[in-house]
Amino acid sequence: MSTFEHFATNAIHVGQSPDQWKSMSMIPQISLSTTFKQHAPGDNNGYEYTRGGNPTRKVFEKCVASLEGAKHALAFSSGLGATTSIVHLLKSGDHIVSVNDVYGGTNRYFQKVCGKFGVTATFVDTSDLKNIEAAIQPNTRMMWLESPTNPTLKVTDLEGASKIAHAHKDIIVVVDNTFASSYFQRPLSLGADIVMHSVTKYMNGHTDVLMGVAVTNSDEINEKLFFLQFAMGIVPSPFDCYLANRGVKTLAIRMKQHQANAFAVAKFLESSPYVEKVLYPGLPSHPQHEIAKKQMKGFSGMVTFYAKGDAKTAARFFKNIKIFTLAESLGGYESLAELPSLMTHASVPEKQRAELGITDTLIRLSVGIEETEDLVADLEQALAAAQVEN
Repeated sequence: MSTFEHFATNAIHVGQSPDQWKSMSMIPQISLSTTFKQHAPGDNNGYEYTRGGNPTRKVFEKCVASLEGAKHALAFSSGLGATTSIVHLLKSGDHIVSVNDVYGGTNRYFQKVCGKFGVTATFVDTSDLKNIEAAIQPNTRMMWLESPTNPTLKVTDLEGASKIAHAHKDIIVVVDNTFASSYFQRPLSLGADIVMHSVTKYMNGHTDVLMGVAVTNSDEINEKLFFLQFAMGIVPSPFDCYLANRGVKTLAIRMKQHQANAFAVAKFLESSPYVEKVLYPGLPSHPQHEIAKKQMKGFSGMVTFYAKGDAKTAARFFKNIKIFTLAESLGGYESLAELPSLMTHASVPEKQRAELGITDTLIRLSVGIEETEDLVADLEQALAAAQVEN
C-alpha cells in the first residue's frame, strides 16, 4: 500500500535543523536547564521555565506534527498524561462517547476518575456508526475513538464517526492513534480534531521512554492544551524527548517490518489447529477489513487471537514462549505477548470484559522486528506445548 508523501524524510529532518544551535550540531541538543536567562523582565528568547517550553521538547513536537500532517503537537509525560490534559478541555456536567473496547487505563480513568469531577462517559461499539448516534446526549462534548482498538482490534470508520459528531454542536473528536502509528494512519485528515499517541509505543519504538503526544490543526484547541500542559505540569523530561526524537527517525522502516512480520504471524495463526480465531485488520477475515484498507496506509504489528482451550492452556502458552516475552506494553522492536484479561485490561469491570470478548484465552501479540521465521517457529512450538498438560 502507498505511504504518506515525504514521511521518512520529514521524520529525519523536520525540526532538526543544525542552524537552530550555535554549535550547528547535526543531532539536536539535550537542554537540561530548568530555567532560561531573560534579556529583561518578560523579554526572553522564547523560553522561561522548562515546564512551559523546552528546546529539546520543541524539536520533537515539530517533528511529530509533521508526521501527523498537523499544525501543532504537544508532548506529555505519558499517554495517559495526554489523555488527562485532553479531557480537561471539558467541564463538570459534560459527557464523553467512548469506544467500548478502549485501552484499560483510559477505561479506568473515564470510569473511576472523571466521574468524581462530573464528567461522565458512555461506552459503545463504534464500529457500528448507529451506536454512536444513539449514544450522543445533549451534553456530549467529546468523542473518544481508537482504531484499531485495544485489544480486539476493531476498526471504526473515522470519517463517518467524525461527520456524525460534527453534525452536533461543540463535540471534539479525539482519536488514539497508538496502534496504527502516524506511518499508517492520519485521523486528522479523516475529520478528527485531536490525535493522541502513547509515544511509549510505536512512535519511540525502543521500550525505553514513557511519553504521550497530542496533535491538532486547531489553533484554539492547541492554545487550550498548551495552557493545560503548563498549568498541570504533565510534561516529559528533555532526555526522554531526545530519545523519542531519535526513535521516531526509524519509524518508517520499523513499521514496514512490524507489518511484514505481523502478516506472517497472523496467517500462521489462522492455519494453526490450536487457534480458535485471529483478529488482524490486514486479513480479509477481519470484519472491518474493507474500512481498514480505505482509511489506513497499512497495518501495524498488533495481532490478537483466541487460543483453543482454557485459562490453563493460555498459561502454558506463556510459559513456553522463548522469543516472544510475556510483558505489558507494545510497539517496541522486540516481540511481546500478554493476556489482557489479567494484565492491561484487568481494571476493566469483569462484566464489561465479558461483553467485549476479553476472555482468559484472548492473547495479544506485539509482533517485533526479529526474523520472521523465528517468530512463527516460536509461536508454533509454544501453541503445541500449551496443549500438553503437565
